[in-house]
Amino acid sequence: MTPTAHRLALFGHPVAHSLSPTIHAAFAAQTAVALSYEAIDADIDGFASALAAFAGAGGTGANVTLPLKHAAAALCATLDPRARRMGVVNTLVLRDGGWHGDNTDGTGLVRDLTERHALDLRGRRTLVIGAGGAAAGVVPALLDAGVGELYIVNRSSERADALVDAIGEPGRVHSRYLADAHALGEFSLVVHATSATRGGMLPPLPMSLLASRATAVDLNYGEAAIPFLAWARAGNALHAIDGLGMLVEQAAESFTLWLGERPQTDPVYAQLRAHAPTLATAD
Repeated sequence: MTPTAHRLALFGHPVAHSLSPTIHAAFAAQTAVALSYEAIDADIDGFASALAAFAGAGGTGANVTLPLKHAAAALCATLDPRARRMGVVNTLVLRDGGWHGDNTDGTGLVRDLTERHALDLRGRRTLVIGAGGAAAGVVPALLDAGVGELYIVNRSSERADALVDAIGEPGRVHSRYLADAHALGEFSLVVHATSATRGGMLPPLPMSLLASRATAVDLNYGEAAIPFLAWARAGNALHAIDGLGMLVEQAAESFTLWLGERPQTDPVYAQLRAHAPTLATAD
């Protein structure tokens, strides 16, 4: 790293196989920006001290992945409205000696679906499976993109209820137990936002959830996305989309926040997609 290089990082647990360093190296080469980007493994208990050490060593920006997105928000001096809305942060920018938190996940997902896949999200009856940091990061952007009635299902109703309460649109957004999903009818957009499939396990999902010509999206990519996408294809979903495009798009949004220059995402996405069978982790 040269003395003038920007020092960036990804914090999470685990992060050893993350694609974020590869993506940001490609963005840096494309824009001729000098930077270093490292993956730092930190759990909930060690995150605050690891982040402080990173800043003390010259770190100026970071991404945050599972399970730290809520914890990151609590460590910020200031929050962008889209991060404050749901209390989850995936992007940190050092400003005036304190961390500014933002969340680019939702913007990344919507851009991937509407621009790369040319999907119209307006009016779609939508189901989001999971109520953790990943779901919280994308639900507001889906609503802003014009989806219709939206249901959030989770194994524990408390987290789904809390997420719905934070959104504040009771006439449009509803929470249910995952076990009761069979009674919810059909959805034209189904988004899988849990980490359960990282262990190869898919929550039990009835095929009746998929409407004719439905779109199914997994926020995971690589091997972690295989169980849900296989379920979607077995249910004749018209589109079965993993989270690789979202990952690249949210990374580009973060890069822009740190460095003030937006990279081109299509070449990086194409490069990663060519090696998609070997990808095995998700941010």
